[in-house]
Amino acid sequence: MAIQKVISSVLDNPGRRNILINGDMRIAQRATSVTGKTGSGYYTVDRWRNTISGLGTWSFSQSTDTPTGQGFGYSLKLDCTTADGSPATGDYFILTQLLEGQDLQRLKKGTSNAESVTVSFWVKSTKTGTYILEFEDADNTRSISQSYTVDSASTWEKKTLTFAGDTTGAFTNDNNTSLAVNFWYGAGTDYTSGSLNTSWGTRTSANIAPGLTNLGDNTANELYITGVQLEVGSTASDFEHRPFGEELVSCQRYFQKSYAQGTPVGNASSTNRYYYLIGGNNDTTNKGGSYTLQTQMRATPTMTFYDDSGTSGTMHTPAGATINVILLSTHHFTFYINMAGREIFGHHTAEAELT
Repeated sequence: MAIQKVISSVLDNPGRRNILINGDMRIAQRATSVTGKTGSGYYTVDRWRNTISGLGTWSFSQSTDTPTGQGFGYSLKLDCTTADGSPATGDYFILTQLLEGQDLQRLKKGTSNAESVTVSFWVKSTKTGTYILEFEDADNTRSISQSYTVDSASTWEKKTLTFAGDTTGAFTNDNNTSLAVNFWYGAGTDYTSGSLNTSWGTRTSANIAPGLTNLGDNTANELYITGVQLEVGSTASDFEHRPFGEELVSCQRYFQKSYAQGTPVGNASSTNRYYYLIGGNNDTTNKGGSYTLQTQMRATPTMTFYDDSGTSGTMHTPAGATINVILLSTHHFTFYINMAGREIFGHHTAEAELT
């Protein structure tokens, strides 16, 4: 009987079900909190992009407020700090995870065998009402939306939404954006004036988010989200809690840093600084070194260097030296400075995010 239970459990909960990365919001390499954001970017928890155009001012933070008894340590908190009760027609505020096409081939999109998928997540908000989850096919300009409601203020609620498979338009099998999973939290009439597109079709702005509640209409509004899972099939399974190290490596494909985990990027401290080069003759005109990245990245990254004060664009080098990156790839970079010196130290970030 015990063996049968184990077999049943394995069959019911196969490994690596969640297509999303960091759905439990526990990896936050850049920072655990930011304030005063009015534009789009990756700010706190990894892989989750805050996409904002003209709709209020926001603070974002990795919160320890989580649903009781579900095994989550963190959530992502969205906090409106400057309200916009009357959004302009083209305004919007979206929480997005972008996915590579080569990770979506199992969905068989664009074929007669296209798979249905189910999204489940936990949400808590001071603002009750209707919110929208959209799947945006970036390869074929198609989309599908579904609404859900936050029924009780300041109460954790689990939501489950199933989306039909799309037999039109295959995802490109490469490392570029094919699917955007868009949680809409506010928008102007450009996105709300039509009829909700609950079936796959050509993406029409007016049909993306009709009926949407505006989370940005009051500075008292907050929303927390965690346990976001996207899986094949029409039934939601329990959230897939993956090992921290495994989830960190998945995030580092898109963003990584030399700072210790738990230390925000740009931290003004000499603690844990990285020595890129030390030793050698002090009278050599040019000195250089190389660094192997912690995991191979999605694409050739954009590098940013920091000195001990947290100033970006530089490291500790001999006075007046210029850092020159001469070879950059998905897995390492090589550099030199144009002056003599024994030490180069500081920190760096490498970013290859989908946008």
